[in-house]
Amino acid sequence: MSEKIRIQDDLYQSVNGEWLEKAVIPEDRPTTGGFAELDEGVEKLLMEDFAKLASGEKEIPDILGFEDAIKLYRQAKDEKRRNEEGIKPVLPLLEEIKNIKTVEELNEKSYELLLKRAELPIQCAVQPDMQDALKNSFIIVGPDIILPDTTYYAEGNPAGPALLNIYSQMVKAVLSFTPLSEEEKEQFAADTLAFDALVAKQVKSQVEWADYVATYNPMDLDEVEKYLAPFSLKNLLKQIYGDKAPKTIIVYDPKAIKNFSSYFSKETFPLFIHWCYVKTLLSASGSLSVDLASLGRIYRRALTGVEKDPTIEKQAYQIASGLYSDPIGVYYGRTYFGEEAKKDVVEMVKKIIETYKTRVRKNTFLSEETKEKAILKLSTIKIKMGYPDEVKDFYKQLTLDESKSFYDSRLKVYQCTLIDNLNRLHKPVDRSEWGMPGHMVNASYNPNSNDITFPAAILQKPFYSLNQSLSENLGGIGAVIGHEISHAFDNNGAKFDENGNLANWWKESDFKAFEKLTKDMIEQFDGIEYHGGKVNGELVVSENIADNGGMAVTLEIMSTLKDPDYKSYFINWAKVWCQKAKEQIIQLLLASDVHSPAELRANMQPRNFKEWYEAFGVTKDDRMYIPEEKRIIIW
Repeated sequence: MSEKIRIQDDLYQSVNGEWLEKAVIPEDRPTTGGFAELDEGVEKLLMEDFAKLASGEKEIPDILGFEDAIKLYRQAKDEKRRNEEGIKPVLPLLEEIKNIKTVEELNEKSYELLLKRAELPIQCAVQPDMQDALKNSFIIVGPDIILPDTTYYAEGNPAGPALLNIYSQMVKAVLSFTPLSEEEKEQFAADTLAFDALVAKQVKSQVEWADYVATYNPMDLDEVEKYLAPFSLKNLLKQIYGDKAPKTIIVYDPKAIKNFSSYFSKETFPLFIHWCYVKTLLSASGSLSVDLASLGRIYRRALTGVEKDPTIEKQAYQIASGLYSDPIGVYYGRTYFGEEAKKDVVEMVKKIIETYKTRVRKNTFLSEETKEKAILKLSTIKIKMGYPDEVKDFYKQLTLDESKSFYDSRLKVYQCTLIDNLNRLHKPVDRSEWGMPGHMVNASYNPNSNDITFPAAILQKPFYSLNQSLSENLGGIGAVIGHEISHAFDNNGAKFDENGNLANWWKESDFKAFEKLTKDMIEQFDGIEYHGGKVNGELVVSENIADNGGMAVTLEIMSTLKDPDYKSYFINWAKVWCQKAKEQIIQLLLASDVHSPAELRANMQPRNFKEWYEAFGVTKDDRMYIPEEKRIIIW
């Protein structure tokens, strides 16, 4: 605790200030503290295991897919071989792209190109249908843009041109390894930015993407085909599904699809091909020589403020860990996660759900009819705690051959993953799958399946420990659990029923009252100045509603304890959000992240609750005070 800063004036700085002054952000990371520090610890632990497993010092566990994860790790770590292969593994694909002269040729080989990880003018996938969560649907969206958000392209935003210049320099550096002429390299780089500028005028902003429900736009395939012409989605679907192609497409970004011709046409086709060549090369760069991989990360390093790349050993672990996350998560859970802790946290989740029901019953803005439906939704939430029991059979088809190039191995993983996803279209949704692996320091709520996931890796101090007091654990993992449950009733989750279907289960007057409270939460955060920028209340509202709900329900539990320690509760709440970050990542997150800055998450929500004022004697003369009439408690 800081002796310089009164907790009544700044909870976050009072609890974390001295640590923040001394903390050093690793050169290969944009942040440290809180979530990041736990992630560093898990990474270090598993990297030590991977080194022993790869060398034979430790026996590879009998977990489906784990042996192949170690193979990929060894390939990624083999600098000598990767440097000898250089850019050669991807050159045939680049040459194929360059030689496509017409849209008709592109249409003929669109699925082949998709399998080779070339960039198409649309992105596609199979996802659970929002209106029938047990059924899968085919979704499409427009291309990604270079800059983090459409706001960066606005005239007068100095960050946009500066970042585009860095991106352009990176492209030229990577293109220097290709057989293109000097004139072609300049042209390809310029055309990539020109095509991106056309796309950026049509795609959604991050604020628009934050409205999850607005992504559900079913359209008839024939209608979509007309918008996309001259590109043929029908042709792509025929190559994938034959005569079993879907008749309805879920369009995630209608504006980008309806205005598709403004960036993709026969006139802009040369720009697209050059964009496709560059984007495909950049996507592949991490699988090529070590130098190419590093050059391909120039823009990302600038965007996040990271000073240098991780060591080759760490890169190898991160790649294997990302592509084989399920088996590695199961290994971490089985090796390092205690059953006693799992049982304790599951009981805490059940207690929080029951307390949430009590709070819903006491709610003052809902009718009895809506309350019963909210309680039904709470009663059917499924809990995924720690790690899955088994790894899915999918990994049986992912046997890698170490005699192949590292590029080929990563491409095989990508292809198997893509085919597995596309093949789900005519199968029921598998709700047993986990959205997060056991070694990830995070937690989530899935509105499509009404379940909450708490990976083993987050169940550590300061979030949780069997050695911490219940008050501390409630201010840590308890509030996180309450946060995830509250996503079932945030501005997006509230539109899904207990089965995960998009459905209006509210009385109209009740939902209007909820929307008023949502607007109040937007206004409470909107425009707060932070590191030279301002918080966009609309962008971060869903996460703020969840934070508010998580604190409300755990404070309710605190009130039932024999000897509640509210000071410890709020102090641990602040510890959880402790974060030291590079200025670049702060600006990036401020513009594009649906979460409020960590410091504001720590400082804003306590002010809404009387327990905060009582615990530390906060008065109107203190900076951590807001008038009672401006305090918001939704759930």
